Amino acid sequence: MIYMTFTRGMVSALALVAGVGMAQAKTDIIVGMQLEPPHLDPTGGAAGAIDEVLYANVFEGLTRFGPDGSVNPGLAESWEISEDGTVYTFTLHDGVMFHDGTTMDGEDVKFSLDRARAEDSVNAQKALFAGITDVEVVDPLTVKVTLDAPNGAFLFNLAWGDAVIVAPESIDDIKTNPIGTGAFKFDNWVQGDRIEIGRNPDYWGEPAKLERATFKFISDPTAAFAAVMAEDVHAFLGFPAPENLPQFEADPRFQVLVGSTEGETILSTNNKQAPFDDVRVRKALAHAIDRQAIIDGAMFGYGTPIGTHFAPHHPDYVDLTANTAYDPELAKSLLAEAGFADGFTTTLKLPPPSYARRGGEIIAAQLRAVGIQTEISNLEWAQWLEQVFTGKDFGLTIVSHTEPMDIGIYANPDYYFQYDDADFQNLMEDLTAESDPEARSALLRQAQEKIAEDHVNGYLFQLAALRVANAKIVGLWENMPTQANDLTAVYWED
Repeated sequence: MIYMTFTRGMVSALALVAGVGMAQAKTDIIVGMQLEPPHLDPTGGAAGAIDEVLYANVFEGLTRFGPDGSVNPGLAESWEISEDGTVYTFTLHDGVMFHDGTTMDGEDVKFSLDRARAEDSVNAQKALFAGITDVEVVDPLTVKVTLDAPNGAFLFNLAWGDAVIVAPESIDDIKTNPIGTGAFKFDNWVQGDRIEIGRNPDYWGEPAKLERATFKFISDPTAAFAAVMAEDVHAFLGFPAPENLPQFEADPRFQVLVGSTEGETILSTNNKQAPFDDVRVRKALAHAIDRQAIIDGAMFGYGTPIGTHFAPHHPDYVDLTANTAYDPELAKSLLAEAGFADGFTTTLKLPPPSYARRGGEIIAAQLRAVGIQTEISNLEWAQWLEQVFTGKDFGLTIVSHTEPMDIGIYANPDYYFQYDDADFQNLMEDLTAESDPEARSALLRQAQEKIAEDHVNGYLFQLAALRVANAKIVGLWENMPTQANDLTAVYWED
């Protein structure tokens, strides 16, 4: 044994060196977002910002999306499908607890699915559950779900944020105090400013590496740039000022992630409001739009032109952009044929995102050039949901539909753009019943072509996932296969 003696100064120096060597990585993160959720119930609202905060972090479903878009087990550890494809038997993970300490079991699954498909359901994607005829709790860890017909997308549908599992004990306060089963627990919401979540110490799965996360809401693109540059936020997900990305790329403090989203950005058109109930007018709109000018002017080149409501990175995508090439003279001719040689005036109601506000000004100028005057209204998100999405009080609007492979919304005549076509509805019924991959691909191609031929909406571009973060942050999703900012695997490098 060797004994050593130290002077007080030597001890202080050694302590300093040891402190440096033992320095721990940060365990909290401040995440910037442009849009604040209107409330915190992913099963009762259409706003993507709800899922961007809560999906995977606080709430979980029977299945879940991975960062590559794959459908993976969630609260269900496994499942069996009957030979006829109509009965799914789910085996749940044992030992799962809600954040309030109550047990998550088969009764909660039944409650959640029955609530989502109920006649009075306010679920924004109620159609996902329309084929369910019965939910049976076999035992606390086994649930049998019966469908009226085979549905090749059923496991995919259950991975949506609209299908997360909730509990009857906490459902009354879900909009302001969400109680889920995820790796993070909801802590606090300062409306107009931030939402705070903390690590769930009793999580059933792989625990989160971060102890705390704060979602900070900054709607102004200039303020977003300043907050990231000053490192007041550690990451900004859905960065609203693409013109500033080169500055971040040149700064070693930051990393810039440019990926894909499921966000079809469209000039949504009220198909039941005159004159948009005339396909010639809708076709004129499509030919009046210069997609690339919108991408360049509003998004500084970030975005992929689309000619239908389908993501270009999907293997079944059909490029139909040539069918509605920019042709203002053809647009004028179509308007004259429809009885609007002198044009007309309509409303253009814009939600807060930069792609909508900036893109709206460009589109308004393009439409003006063919005789269509637009009365622009800049709405806050809650106003847009009330007037446009729910009230259907609009002529035109611009919004990005960020739900994964959501072409099925065109089969719902009550959806806000009010497209009602029996042939398309039959196509979706055939797709739901079809399990053969090649046959499903053929049906998806027909569906894309049908809504493009009917010019239901003006198809603009696929939204890019633009993210700026501290260079030491690891685990952020590069692509967004669903509208989520999953922080469950995020951590700081030493």
